[in-house]
This record gives sequence, C-alpha cells and structure tokens, in this order.
Amino acid sequence: MLTRRPRSTALRLAWLALSLAWAPAWASPARVTDVRLWSGPEGTRLVIELSAPVEYDVFALDAPDRVVVDLANTTLPASEALPPPQGPVKSLRSGPQQGQGLRFVLDVTAALKPRSFVVGPDGSAGHRLVVELPGSPVVVPAPMNAARTPPAGNEVLAMVADTSRAVAAPAVPKVTEPTPLPTKVASSAAKGRDLVIAIDAGHGGQDPGAIGRGGTREKDVTLAIARKLAAEINAEDGMTAVLIREGDYFITLGGRTRKARQLGADMFVSIHADSVQNRAVSGASVYVLSLRGASDEAAKWLADSENAADLKGGVSLDESDDVLASVLLDVTQKESISDSVEAADSVLTALRGVGDVHRPRVQHAGFVVLKSPDVPSMLVETAFISNAADERRLRDASHQSRIAAAVRKGVRNYWYDNPPPGSKLAAIVAAQRGGPAGSGTAVAGR
Repeated sequence: MLTRRPRSTALRLAWLALSLAWAPAWASPARVTDVRLWSGPEGTRLVIELSAPVEYDVFALDAPDRVVVDLANTTLPASEALPPPQGPVKSLRSGPQQGQGLRFVLDVTAALKPRSFVVGPDGSAGHRLVVELPGSPVVVPAPMNAARTPPAGNEVLAMVADTSRAVAAPAVPKVTEPTPLPTKVASSAAKGRDLVIAIDAGHGGQDPGAIGRGGTREKDVTLAIARKLAAEINAEDGMTAVLIREGDYFITLGGRTRKARQLGADMFVSIHADSVQNRAVSGASVYVLSLRGASDEAAKWLADSENAADLKGGVSLDESDDVLASVLLDVTQKESISDSVEAADSVLTALRGVGDVHRPRVQHAGFVVLKSPDVPSMLVETAFISNAADERRLRDASHQSRIAAAVRKGVRNYWYDNPPPGSKLAAIVAAQRGGPAGSGTAVAGR
C-alpha cells in the first residue's frame, strides 16, 4: 500500500535519502497513469493515479505559498499532460527528483493546510493518492419563507427533541389528481411558506458515475434532468426547488444531505441513471431507505455501488459515530420512511406514463444519501445507462423533460395529499375544497 512519510522536515529528508539508498537496483519505478484536479464548494482535490503503490509525502511551503507532493521511485510519462489550474491552484507543475523521485508543486493563492490519503484498487481504477485543499466555508441561507432552521449542536438530538412531529392536524380527504394550476400567480393570495424540494443530481466532478457504451456519463444526464425538474417544481404554486449540485463538481454523500438540511428542505429527491452488468435490464426504479437491509440482492448491490461514490471522489467513509446519536438517528429515520414510501410510490406511478419501469414497486436499499432523518427522501433511477435503448433516450432532451415532468407530477400529488399545516400549499388545497385555510394532513418531520 502507499505509505505516508514522517511529517518532520528533517525526518522527511532523511527518510527520502534512506529510501532511495536502500531501494533495490532492480525495482521498477511506478508510473503516473493519470492526474486530475477539481475544485468546488467543498474544496480542491488533486488525484494522482499510479501503476503501483509508492512512498509519498505532502507538505506546504510559504513565500510563495505552495503545496508539494513528493513520490519516491515514480516517473511521469512525457505524454501525460497535467490538468489546468482551478480554484486556489494558480498552476500545477512537476519535475524529476534525484534517485527516480517525482515532485508535483501546486502554486496556491493563500496558505493552505493539505490533507492526503490513499485509495486502493477497486476494479475500475488502480492505486490513487488524493490531496485535499480546504475550501472556504459556505453558509447557505434558507429561503426567506422557510419555517425550518438548521439544527444547532447535536443535529440528531435536536431533531428528536422537536415535538412538533407528534402534533396531528385535521385530516383532509385524498385527492388522486389535483386541479392543474397554470402558474404560481393562480393562487398568489394564499399565505404561508413554500415547500422546499431539494433536487440532488447524482455524482459530479471527478466522479462521472456510470458510463454507457455510447460514452454517456451519468453525472451529465442527472444534472440535465435535475435542472429540468427544478424548473417544473418552481412553476408549481406553493413549492420552491433547490439544486444540491448546480454544476459539474463533486459533493460528498453526507454533504448532499447537509446542504438539503441547510436549505430547509421538506423533501429530498436524488436523480440517478445507473448501470448493471446485464445490458438487457432497462426501465425506471424508485428507492427509499431500508434500515433492515436491501429488498433483494440486486438492490443491495446497487446501494453499495452508489455508496462507493465517496471513495471514487477521493473521500473516506470511515467516520466514527456516537452510539447514542446512532440510536436516535435510527428512531427518527423509521418515522420518515413511511412518508418516503408514499412519496416514492406516487413518483413511480407517474414514471409509468413515460416508459417501462424496472420494478413495479418501490424498492428499499441502504443508500447513504437517503439517510436524512426528518424529510421524505427517495432515489430515482431514471433508467439504466448500460442499456443501449435507455442510453439513447437519456441523451434526448425531450425525454429528459418527460422524466422531469413525471417526477414533478408524483411529488405534486404526494404533497397535495399531505399538505403540511401552515404551508402555502395547505391554504391552496383548503381553498380548492372549500375548507378553512391552513388545514392539512400532518406529515412526519414537517
């Protein structure tokens, strides 16, 4: 495996000299097979792919500010072009070091403390060294009309302590298909907050997601559909869409749910277009979180594949959790799963109008990105990019629009059946039915 060197400068130099002196004469140097640089809201990442494990060191220098990456017994082929600068990296250069060593230098705009770790081969990629540079903390304000505020301190405890989820409001009869509203102006007189729908375009940045045989990348398809879905949601009176990923950059799985919570989301919808080995498999599927495991082996495999996105993006998922918080998190998640199932079933029903569905029922799997404990959350597999026909449809802008419209219809139907008390939508529904404004069916976590 790749080995991190001592941090002390003196020890680092001594270690490098000894390593070079003791290296067997017949040892072949490792080759750099790819270099990628990406910068986004959460920071900047340099990923160096290698043909074999090597010893390395990463440290910062000042006057001028630089981040240095030293690789022992490593070569960079002349044909390997370095990526252009991004974010705080003004330039990226490399050069050979004495004794077959290799050095990368990142000229940066300010003093930055680098973090580095390695990722081993995973079948699709070889040994990787990941260097992270911190980004500036981004404070995302919640919409002005959002009643929800970001939890402070222990987020799980704060959510569990919220007794509002136990308060039931007067029931409202189910509505199969609400009366169409042409624009938001139709019920502009209604009072209350808009419901916030967080739309998560899967993958992004250095994580392309699944890739079809025609070269279609999942990250591009999901962003295109997410943008169209946001436009559909924003045309609905009483609803506002927020995009978790607005461009081609990487966000950790945990970072996606955190951003949704910062934005005061009432629902979380993650858009994907995955791949399986059997290229005959096609159609859409909708998943919700399962705390007891996947509904079948295929669902479990799919969840494992999506959960590995953090590793593909160069982020370790090995984070310790407080035992008490884990127990409380489990309790609150169970309370929101029934809401998620109902919402997901509404979306799956709407998707049947676009094309075939892969599974006739909502599936359950352990997707990390669905573990938001206080809002209905679902993952929509719009199609299988590994299927040639599905891939062609996913590339078509008109088909993307049809998928977005179907998901919007499912989301809309769910909320018209379950308008949260005090929301603008509850007032709209009450006005349509001749009832008192503000009545509605209580939804867990509202």
